[in-house]
Amino acid sequence: MAWLLRLFGLLLLVSALALPLLQAPDRPVETLVARWAPAPSEFLDLQGQLVHYRDEGPRNDAAPIVLLHGTSASLHTWEGWSKALRGQRRVISLDLPGFGLTGPFAGDYPSRWAGQPLYTADHYARFVLDLLDRLGVQRFVVAGNSLGGDVAWHLAAASPQRVTQLVLVDAAGYKFNPDNVPLGWRIARLPVLGRLTEHFLPRPFVLQGLRTVYANPALIDEALIDRYFELALRAGNRAALVQRLQTWSPGEGVDKVVGVSAPTLILWGGRDQLIPPAFAARFAADIPGSQQVLFDDLGHVPQEEDPQRTVAAVKAFLGLPAAPGH
Repeated sequence: MAWLLRLFGLLLLVSALALPLLQAPDRPVETLVARWAPAPSEFLDLQGQLVHYRDEGPRNDAAPIVLLHGTSASLHTWEGWSKALRGQRRVISLDLPGFGLTGPFAGDYPSRWAGQPLYTADHYARFVLDLLDRLGVQRFVVAGNSLGGDVAWHLAAASPQRVTQLVLVDAAGYKFNPDNVPLGWRIARLPVLGRLTEHFLPRPFVLQGLRTVYANPALIDEALIDRYFELALRAGNRAALVQRLQTWSPGEGVDKVVGVSAPTLILWGGRDQLIPPAFAARFAADIPGSQQVLFDDLGHVPQEEDPQRTVAAVKAFLGLPAAPGH
């Protein structure tokens, strides 16, 4: 018993010494802009909400392509697709509220949904429509990864007159038990410990999360870790993530998928550890006429892990010519 007490005391001492080293204070958005918002990044005030977005390509496009990222990601996850598409199509990418440089819901939005969980797919869909209205976009193609895929099919179901085509990339929506949830997310979902993640963010947590969503760990370099780490520290983002994860109800509203009528492409990483590839078939069954493409060697973010190969499938779906040599 005595050695157990000594060990416990030692662990407490080590923890007390280590916690200050793990502290990661919020960073004001202004300190992150120079590195993470170079041209063509822009910012606008949307009903009191700061929005970080990129609007690239020809302005006469009748149906711009809107790209929506997943949880803990940002518009940067689409840079490969944007580069490949912007020569022929108008491409709009954005940081959803609670992520990237946009930061948590602010302005009119919290009061609009007072008493309700803020960070739901329905609310994100309404936010995206508000942004597109401001940009003068009425009809659009929407593509989304993970959470962004959840938002994308909500948009297609709720606004069929506006969504001309839908691309789901390892999309969320159905209730599932992920094989491998990032440790930081698991802690954030806990009622008490979750609050600690608003102040602490060990860099190894970010690395572990990336190893969960990437099938090929060799692609995870310091620049990639920096991006996810620093944007997570944007003031308010960690508190928003805790709020989202603690109010998240997997499978909520998924009956709306059967209301999707837009032509749909379903892309999936065959080595997705978060949302199993079997869910691609479920979307296909609920959306008549949809097309499926499985990338056996890719993970949960195939558009980031191999943008060239995945965007080729999107170009074919949109009827765009393939890049030279493909």
